[in-house]
Amino acid sequence: MSKIYHEVIFDLETQKFFDETKTSDPADLGVSVVSLYSRKLDENFIQIEGQMFSFWEDELENMWRYFRGMDRIIGFNSINFDVPALKRYAPPDFSKLPHFDIIEHVKSAFGHRVSLNKIARDTLGDAKTDSGANAVMYWQKHDSESLAKLKSYCEADVRITKDVYDYGLRNGTLKFTDHWNTPREIAVDFSYSQNQASLAQPSLF
Repeated sequence: MSKIYHEVIFDLETQKFFDETKTSDPADLGVSVVSLYSRKLDENFIQIEGQMFSFWEDELENMWRYFRGMDRIIGFNSINFDVPALKRYAPPDFSKLPHFDIIEHVKSAFGHRVSLNKIARDTLGDAKTDSGANAVMYWQKHDSESLAKLKSYCEADVRITKDVYDYGLRNGTLKFTDHWNTPREIAVDFSYSQNQASLAQPSLF
């Protein structure tokens, strides 16, 4: 029987800036919206199903089922930011699920952190559609037009994260221009290990 891979790619935006909370804990920022792309890939890592979902803060209790039984939960800086930011809302074992943080692989290969926008620009010829600072302001304005912009931005970041991940998975490299304005191409290994490729993990919550 052919292996089917179940993945979810996610991103979130926050309600506040760190200088408003006077702490360095992402959990103090509050979550405004979470967008996620749930999908299935065949044994050749070709997508056979996929759908985008977005959840406002008061809808997050309906979101957790989309993380159940995933082979990978993919994000960009998700382990150090998104997962801690969700701590107040998430089931207690959320952090123990099979998170795959692209930035950790980039840091391991290059020795430094690199922004999603830099990688998307050089690897894909794409770019973020807005900024995290504007996302906070959209939430604080809270009118219908601002909320629509906020949701659109979060979903666009999920799409870019997905495309960067897919490029790394299929090509084994990512490209960016570093802090010294030098073009780089680094080798990354996004492959599934044997134990990851066996069965999707059961739900922990």
